[in-house]
Amino acid sequence: NAQKLVDTLESFGVRTRVLDISRGPSVTRYEVQPMAGVKISRITSLADDIALNLAVADVRMEAPIPGKPAVGIEVPNHKKTPVFIRSVFESQAFLRMTSPLGVALGKDIAGVAQVADLCKMPHLLIAGSTGSGKSVCVNSIIISILFRSSPEDVKLMLIDPKVVELAEYNGIPHLLMPVITEPKKAAGALSSAVQEMERRYHLFAENNVRDIKSFNKLAATDPMLEKMPYIAIIIDELADLMMVVGKDVEDSICRIAQKARAAGMHLIVATQRPSVDVITGLIKANIPSRIAFAVSSQVDSRTILDGAGAEKLLGQGDMLFMPVGAPKPVRIQGTFVRDEEISRVLDFIKQSATVQYDEAMIEAMEKHAIQDGKKGASSADADEETGSDPMLKQAVEVVIDAGQASTSLLQRRCKLGYARAARIMDEMEQKGIIGPYEGAKPRAVLISRQQWLEMQMNQPEE
Repeated sequence: NAQKLVDTLESFGVRTRVLDISRGPSVTRYEVQPMAGVKISRITSLADDIALNLAVADVRMEAPIPGKPAVGIEVPNHKKTPVFIRSVFESQAFLRMTSPLGVALGKDIAGVAQVADLCKMPHLLIAGSTGSGKSVCVNSIIISILFRSSPEDVKLMLIDPKVVELAEYNGIPHLLMPVITEPKKAAGALSSAVQEMERRYHLFAENNVRDIKSFNKLAATDPMLEKMPYIAIIIDELADLMMVVGKDVEDSICRIAQKARAAGMHLIVATQRPSVDVITGLIKANIPSRIAFAVSSQVDSRTILDGAGAEKLLGQGDMLFMPVGAPKPVRIQGTFVRDEEISRVLDFIKQSATVQYDEAMIEAMEKHAIQDGKKGASSADADEETGSDPMLKQAVEVVIDAGQASTSLLQRRCKLGYARAARIMDEMEQKGIIGPYEGAKPRAVLISRQQWLEMQMNQPEE
């Protein structure tokens, strides 16, 4: 193939020589040095002719290769080698990483394992058309984090509008709250993440530290302070959220992306529609690291990477990774992790520890979601909400039996949605049945069963 390449260029009057050949899992790169007096633009303009003579679908060119006096011509291999996640986990690059948020990405053109540190990114945008390998990449990132870090070190917030993609992660101890699938609830969750970020910064200011690393060092010596986990917020389909609750989601994403780095909160946003109405200028400006999978047009490639190239990728995990501050993207064949492997890992993790959701964040999320719901509710809904909820009596019985009150308890015992359960909680608080909101603790029940019976007796007939 190398000789064929040189002959093809020669036939068009372009004299070159091959300096090096790197064979990767899905493509082979030929490093071609043009002879004196040959313009690079003449080589790049012959991409289609090279593809024709080598009998391949498409070739991608890197002109010039950074730090080398050569042009890279990337030719797809006739047979792809899958990159299994284990091979990257066993690589020196991954084992040497000390960050709790180190992730395995795949192997580059030379077959070298490529890893990344979310703490340095500090946020990541993943985009590509359907079937290009996006969801497998998101799963690889989550599995990498679970592989490296305990629930005390890293917490996850998973937002999955597709409903089925991340559902099996429910019940792992790393989650802050159950996997979120409703768009309005997702907007509430992102608002609660902004609230958590503000809380962390107030704590940093009180203790005269600048970031989460310094705070955790201080917490190790001060028994009054509690260690703070890193938080990774993963959104699997941004397009769906932008259609339903666009403004709220965009504001929260931008606030987290601008400020949350020092608070140890990192965003990973994936979308299959890399158009300007989904990846808005504001979101793009605040998320510096990008991964582009195969897209259909050069316009989409420019939206993600600010440059062409992603339209020539092969699909099935073939990606361009643009880390923050890099002059050009790196081509990587992404790791492949099977569904059975994910299930086995999750079963092992679920057996080793029990799940403890963050009640305070769930409550904050529900409050925000209800406020958003009220904003968009019609007047008919408003009339409906003024009366007492028919489930109130059953809910009061449940909290008196349990001796404590929380929205998640009502959801479980009364089989209610989160919005209705939270409304009943507010109603019980107004009637003096339960105490006020106390952060992560469940609320106190202020009345006995006897007092509740008396309250019912004294209520006017409706």
